[in-house]
Amino acid sequence: MSIEIKISKKPVEYTKAFKTLEKRHLDVLNNKKPELIWILEHPSVFTAGVSFKDGDILDKSQKIIKTNRGGRITYHGPGQLIFYVVINLKKRRQDIRWFINILENTLIYTLRNYKIVAKANRKNVGVWVNHKRKIKKIAAIGIKIKKWVAYHGFSLNINTNLKEYKKIIPCGLKNRNVVNLVDITNKKPLNIRNYIITNFLNNLKN
Repeated sequence: MSIEIKISKKPVEYTKAFKTLEKRHLDVLNNKKPELIWILEHPSVFTAGVSFKDGDILDKSQKIIKTNRGGRITYHGPGQLIFYVVINLKKRRQDIRWFINILENTLIYTLRNYKIVAKANRKNVGVWVNHKRKIKKIAAIGIKIKKWVAYHGFSLNINTNLKEYKKIIPCGLKNRNVVNLVDITNKKPLNIRNYIITNFLNNLKN
């Protein structure tokens, strides 16, 4: 099956990306366009998933964009890698947990290339690392599945402004810290987009 791979060099506004995903979802559903992998970065924005609660916003002055992905509230911004997909599960496995595992393993296998041990958490979706004796979240996952076509994806903190997370309760989890990849490695990761794409495609075949 052909999958279009797109990498945006300039930041893409969240609302524009959301509309693009919605359109591609319909096109994939109707066999008009191929499935999609899209790697990009967003300007600073807070987005709220379908499980969002008003109490998740600590700084009430912040504008929130509501979306149809799973999960609660999170932050996107410069220095964070966004990995979006539009994948037809009807042509593979109609299993939501299976697809979330693929995204989790894509992140876990990618981070191994930088000698980072990461783990998934069944109770709290996302990918976690042990940093300075604390369990911290390095990547958030949010997926929407409609008519068995999955879209949205994950965000991986590379070198983003973690102070923004103090304005919210990220993913609804109190007392859970977030971390950047460069905080662990002390250097920018090379070839990370290629690792992510390769690992995702390999996991998708299994």
